[in-house]
Amino acid sequence: MIQITIIQIDNYGPWTVTPNPRRESDLQALQSRLYSDLNLQFGAHKGLVFYTRFDNLMAITNGIDTETHKRIQDSIKNRYPFTVSMASGVAETPYEAQKIATAKIQNKGSAQDKYRTEILDIEELDNSIENTVTLAHVDINDITGTLTDLENAYDTYVSVNEVHLALIKELKKYNAMGFFIGGDNFMAPCNGMTEEDFLEMFENIKNSTGIDLKAGIGIGKTAEDASNMADIGLELIRDKKTATQVYTLNYEEYAVGNIVNQRTLGVNMDCK
Repeated sequence: MIQITIIQIDNYGPWTVTPNPRRESDLQALQSRLYSDLNLQFGAHKGLVFYTRFDNLMAITNGIDTETHKRIQDSIKNRYPFTVSMASGVAETPYEAQKIATAKIQNKGSAQDKYRTEILDIEELDNSIENTVTLAHVDINDITGTLTDLENAYDTYVSVNEVHLALIKELKKYNAMGFFIGGDNFMAPCNGMTEEDFLEMFENIKNSTGIDLKAGIGIGKTAEDASNMADIGLELIRDKKTATQVYTLNYEEYAVGNIVNQRTLGVNMDCK
Protein backbone atom coordinates (compact mmCIF):
# COMPACT_ATOMS: atom_id res chain seq x y z
CA MET A 1 0.00 0.00 0.00
CA ILE A 2 1.14 3.52 -0.78
CA GLN A 3 -0.04 6.82 0.74
CA ILE A 4 -0.37 9.80 -1.60
CA THR A 5 -1.17 13.32 -0.36
CA ILE A 6 -2.65 15.95 -2.65
CA ILE A 7 -1.69 19.55 -1.74
CA GLN A 8 -3.77 22.31 -3.32
CA ILE A 9 -3.45 26.07 -2.89
CA ASP A 10 -6.78 27.48 -1.70
CA ASN A 11 -8.52 29.99 -3.99
CA TYR A 12 -5.26 30.60 -5.84
CA GLY A 13 -6.64 31.72 -9.21
CA PRO A 14 -8.70 34.64 -7.88
CA TRP A 15 -5.90 35.61 -5.49
CA THR A 16 -3.43 36.05 -8.35
CA VAL A 17 -5.60 38.78 -9.92
CA THR A 18 -6.96 40.49 -6.76
CA PRO A 19 -7.13 43.44 -6.50
CA ASN A 20 -5.09 43.56 -9.72
CA PRO A 21 -3.09 40.95 -11.67
CA ARG A 22 0.17 40.29 -9.83
CA ARG A 23 3.56 40.29 -11.52
CA GLU A 24 4.16 36.97 -13.24
CA SER A 25 7.77 36.81 -12.08
CA ASP A 26 6.60 37.15 -8.46
CA LEU A 27 4.02 34.38 -8.90
CA GLN A 28 6.56 32.04 -10.50
CA ALA A 29 9.03 32.69 -7.68
CA LEU A 30 6.33 32.13 -5.06
CA GLN A 31 5.23 28.82 -6.59
CA SER A 32 8.83 27.62 -6.82
CA ARG A 33 9.43 28.60 -3.21
CA LEU A 34 6.36 26.68 -2.06
CA TYR A 35 7.52 23.55 -3.91
CA SER A 36 10.95 23.83 -2.34
CA ASP A 37 9.54 24.48 1.12
CA LEU A 38 7.12 21.54 0.99
CA ASN A 39 9.87 19.19 -0.16
CA LEU A 40 12.07 20.26 2.73
CA GLN A 41 9.27 19.86 5.27
CA PHE A 42 7.94 16.52 4.01
CA GLY A 43 11.50 15.40 3.29
CA ALA A 44 12.35 15.86 6.97
CA HIS A 45 9.90 12.99 7.55
CA LYS A 46 11.16 10.87 4.61
CA GLY A 47 8.44 12.03 2.23
CA LEU A 48 8.83 13.30 -1.32
CA VAL A 49 6.86 16.04 -3.14
CA PHE A 50 6.25 16.48 -6.88
CA TYR A 51 5.05 19.79 -8.27
CA THR A 52 2.61 18.70 -11.05
CA ARG A 53 0.96 22.11 -11.79
CA PHE A 54 2.65 24.06 -8.95
CA ASP A 55 -0.70 25.19 -7.51
CA ASN A 56 -1.41 21.47 -7.14
CA LEU A 57 1.28 19.17 -5.78
CA MET A 58 1.49 15.46 -4.90
CA ALA A 59 3.51 13.87 -2.13
CA ILE A 60 4.39 10.31 -1.23
CA THR A 61 3.73 10.30 2.51
CA ASN A 62 4.15 6.74 3.81
CA GLY A 63 4.95 7.02 7.53
CA ILE A 64 3.72 10.64 7.83
CA ASP A 65 0.73 11.06 10.15
CA THR A 66 -2.11 13.57 10.39
CA GLU A 67 -0.40 15.66 13.06
CA THR A 68 2.67 16.16 10.89
CA HIS A 69 0.52 17.15 7.92
CA LYS A 70 -1.24 19.68 10.16
CA ARG A 71 2.05 21.20 11.33
CA ILE A 72 3.19 21.63 7.73
CA GLN A 73 -0.16 23.13 6.78
CA ASP A 74 0.07 25.61 9.66
CA SER A 75 3.62 26.51 8.68
CA ILE A 76 2.50 27.41 5.15
CA LYS A 77 -0.36 29.56 6.50
CA ASN A 78 2.02 31.45 8.77
CA ARG A 79 4.58 32.23 6.06
CA TYR A 80 2.65 32.56 2.77
CA PRO A 81 -0.10 34.91 1.58
CA PHE A 82 -2.43 31.93 1.04
CA THR A 83 -3.39 28.62 2.64
CA VAL A 84 -3.28 25.05 1.35
CA SER A 85 -5.65 22.11 1.63
CA MET A 86 -4.36 18.55 2.00
CA ALA A 87 -5.94 15.13 1.63
CA SER A 88 -4.40 11.70 1.32
CA GLY A 89 -5.43 8.39 -0.14
CA VAL A 90 -4.13 4.89 0.50
CA ALA A 91 -4.24 2.18 -2.17
CA GLU A 92 -2.21 -0.59 -3.74
CA THR A 93 -1.16 1.64 -6.63
CA PRO A 94 -0.14 5.33 -6.74
CA TYR A 95 -2.74 6.32 -9.33
CA GLU A 96 -5.60 4.89 -7.31
CA ALA A 97 -4.30 6.51 -4.11
CA GLN A 98 -4.20 9.97 -5.70
CA LYS A 99 -7.73 9.49 -7.06
CA ILE A 100 -8.98 8.89 -3.52
CA ALA A 101 -7.11 11.93 -2.21
CA THR A 102 -8.32 14.17 -5.05
CA ALA A 103 -11.96 13.19 -4.49
CA LYS A 104 -11.71 14.14 -0.82
CA ILE A 105 -10.62 17.69 -1.65
CA GLN A 106 -13.10 18.07 -4.51
CA ASN A 107 -15.96 16.96 -2.26
CA LYS A 108 -15.18 19.86 0.08
CA GLY A 109 -15.67 22.51 -2.60
CA SER A 110 -14.08 24.10 -5.65
CA ALA A 111 -10.40 25.02 -5.80
CA GLN A 112 -11.63 28.60 -6.34
CA ASP A 113 -14.16 28.62 -3.50
CA LYS A 114 -13.09 31.36 -1.09
CA TYR A 115 -14.93 29.60 1.74
CA ARG A 116 -13.03 26.33 1.30
CA THR A 117 -9.79 26.77 3.22
CA GLU A 118 -7.28 24.43 4.85
CA ILE A 119 -9.09 21.16 4.29
CA LEU A 120 -7.20 18.39 6.07
CA ASP A 121 -8.34 14.81 5.47
CA ILE A 122 -5.50 12.36 6.00
CA GLU A 123 -5.90 8.60 5.72
CA GLU A 124 -2.97 7.04 7.52
CA LEU A 125 -1.51 3.67 6.63
CA ASP A 126 -2.30 0.66 8.80
CA ASN A 127 1.01 0.00 10.55
CA SER A 128 0.05 -3.63 11.13
CA ILE A 129 0.40 -4.22 7.37
CA GLU A 130 3.74 -4.37 5.58
CA ASN A 131 3.49 -1.24 3.42
CA THR A 132 6.14 -0.22 0.91
CA VAL A 133 6.87 2.44 -1.67
CA THR A 134 8.18 1.46 -5.10
CA LEU A 135 9.89 4.27 -7.01
CA ALA A 136 11.65 4.22 -10.36
CA HIS A 137 14.30 6.79 -11.30
CA VAL A 138 14.11 6.92 -15.10
CA ASP A 139 16.87 8.44 -17.22
CA ILE A 140 17.45 9.08 -20.94
CA ASN A 141 20.46 7.23 -22.32
CA ASP A 142 23.34 9.58 -23.21
CA ILE A 143 21.27 12.74 -23.60
CA THR A 144 24.50 14.78 -23.65
CA GLY A 145 25.92 12.97 -26.65
CA THR A 146 22.63 12.61 -28.54
CA LEU A 147 20.83 15.87 -27.81
CA THR A 148 22.42 18.44 -25.45
CA ASP A 149 25.72 18.80 -27.35
CA LEU A 150 24.14 18.49 -30.80
CA GLU A 151 20.73 20.15 -30.84
CA ASN A 152 19.71 23.65 -29.85
CA ALA A 153 18.45 24.06 -26.30
CA TYR A 154 14.79 24.43 -27.16
CA ASP A 155 14.62 21.39 -29.46
CA THR A 156 16.29 19.34 -26.74
CA TYR A 157 13.63 20.60 -24.34
CA VAL A 158 10.93 19.52 -26.80
CA SER A 159 12.44 16.03 -27.08
CA VAL A 160 12.56 15.64 -23.30
CA ASN A 161 8.93 16.68 -23.05
CA GLU A 162 7.95 14.18 -25.76
CA VAL A 163 9.57 11.45 -23.68
CA HIS A 164 7.87 12.76 -20.55
CA LEU A 165 4.44 12.62 -22.19
CA ALA A 166 5.03 9.14 -23.59
CA LEU A 167 6.29 7.94 -20.21
CA ILE A 168 3.38 9.22 -18.12
CA LYS A 169 0.87 7.77 -20.59
CA GLU A 170 2.57 4.36 -20.47
CA LEU A 171 2.84 4.45 -16.67
CA LYS A 172 -0.85 5.21 -16.30
CA LYS A 173 -1.64 1.88 -17.99
CA TYR A 174 -0.12 0.26 -14.89
CA ASN A 175 -1.84 2.65 -12.43
CA ALA A 176 1.56 4.27 -11.88
CA MET A 177 2.53 7.93 -12.24
CA GLY A 178 5.51 9.85 -13.62
CA PHE A 179 7.04 13.23 -12.79
CA PHE A 180 9.81 15.29 -14.39
CA ILE A 181 12.52 16.00 -11.81
CA GLY A 182 15.06 17.95 -13.86
CA GLY A 183 17.65 17.41 -16.58
CA ASP A 184 16.66 14.21 -18.37
CA ASN A 185 15.34 12.53 -15.24
CA PHE A 186 11.92 11.34 -14.19
CA MET A 187 10.62 9.78 -10.96
CA ALA A 188 7.81 7.25 -11.09
CA PRO A 189 5.83 5.95 -8.09
CA CYS A 190 5.12 2.48 -9.45
CA ASN A 191 3.87 0.05 -6.80
CA GLY A 192 2.81 -3.17 -8.53
CA MET A 193 5.10 -2.86 -11.55
CA THR A 194 7.88 -5.31 -12.42
CA GLU A 195 11.18 -5.00 -14.29
CA GLU A 196 9.52 -6.76 -17.23
CA ASP A 197 6.79 -4.11 -17.27
CA PHE A 198 9.42 -1.39 -17.51
CA LEU A 199 11.31 -3.15 -20.29
CA GLU A 200 8.12 -3.49 -22.34
CA MET A 201 7.21 0.13 -21.63
CA PHE A 202 10.66 1.39 -22.64
CA GLU A 203 10.43 -0.53 -25.90
CA ASN A 204 7.11 1.16 -26.68
CA ILE A 205 8.58 4.59 -25.90
CA LYS A 206 11.64 3.95 -28.07
CA ASN A 207 9.38 2.95 -30.96
CA SER A 208 7.37 6.17 -30.63
CA THR A 209 10.16 8.67 -29.81
CA GLY A 210 13.40 6.99 -30.92
CA ILE A 211 14.87 7.54 -27.44
CA ASP A 212 16.28 4.86 -25.13
CA LEU A 213 15.55 4.86 -21.40
CA LYS A 214 16.92 3.11 -18.34
CA ALA A 215 15.71 2.95 -14.74
CA GLY A 216 16.75 2.11 -11.24
CA ILE A 217 13.84 0.81 -9.17
CA GLY A 218 13.84 1.16 -5.40
CA ILE A 219 11.63 -0.48 -2.80
CA GLY A 220 11.41 0.82 0.78
CA LYS A 221 9.06 1.68 3.62
CA THR A 222 9.27 5.40 2.85
CA ALA A 223 9.71 7.56 -0.22
CA GLU A 224 13.23 8.45 0.91
CA ASP A 225 14.30 4.82 1.30
CA ALA A 226 12.81 3.87 -2.07
CA SER A 227 14.29 6.86 -3.92
CA ASN A 228 17.75 6.20 -2.44
CA MET A 229 17.60 2.64 -3.75
CA ALA A 230 16.37 3.81 -7.16
CA ASP A 231 19.26 6.29 -7.39
CA ILE A 232 21.82 3.61 -6.53
CA GLY A 233 20.28 1.18 -9.03
CA LEU A 234 20.49 3.80 -11.77
CA GLU A 235 24.13 4.53 -10.95
CA LEU A 236 24.95 0.82 -11.25
CA ILE A 237 23.46 0.82 -14.75
CA ARG A 238 25.32 4.01 -15.71
CA ASP A 239 28.61 2.56 -14.42
CA LYS A 240 27.96 -0.68 -16.33
CA LYS A 241 28.03 -2.70 -13.11
CA THR A 242 25.01 -4.54 -14.48
CA ALA A 243 24.11 -5.45 -18.04
CA THR A 244 20.41 -4.79 -17.53
CA GLN A 245 18.45 -1.73 -18.63
CA VAL A 246 16.35 -1.85 -15.43
CA TYR A 247 17.69 -2.73 -11.98
CA THR A 248 15.82 -3.17 -8.69
CA LEU A 249 17.13 -2.71 -5.15
CA ASN A 250 15.19 -3.37 -1.94
CA TYR A 251 16.12 -1.15 1.02
CA GLU A 252 15.61 -3.86 3.65
CA GLU A 253 17.77 -6.35 1.79
CA TYR A 254 20.41 -3.79 0.87
CA ALA A 255 20.64 -2.44 4.41
CA VAL A 256 21.50 -5.83 5.90
CA GLY A 257 23.96 -6.54 3.12
CA ASN A 258 22.70 -9.89 1.88
CA ILE A 259 21.19 -10.81 -1.49
CA VAL A 260 21.23 -7.36 -3.08
CA ASN A 261 24.84 -6.61 -2.19
CA GLN A 262 25.82 -9.86 -3.88
CA ARG A 263 23.97 -8.73 -7.01
CA THR A 264 25.84 -5.43 -7.01
CA LEU A 265 29.14 -7.29 -7.47
CA GLY A 266 30.62 -6.08 -4.21
CA VAL A 267 30.20 -2.37 -4.92
CA ASN A 268 30.60 -0.56 -1.59
CA MET A 269 27.93 2.11 -1.28
CA ASP A 270 26.68 3.57 1.98
CA CYS A 271 22.93 3.41 2.43
CA LYS A 272 21.60 6.04 4.82
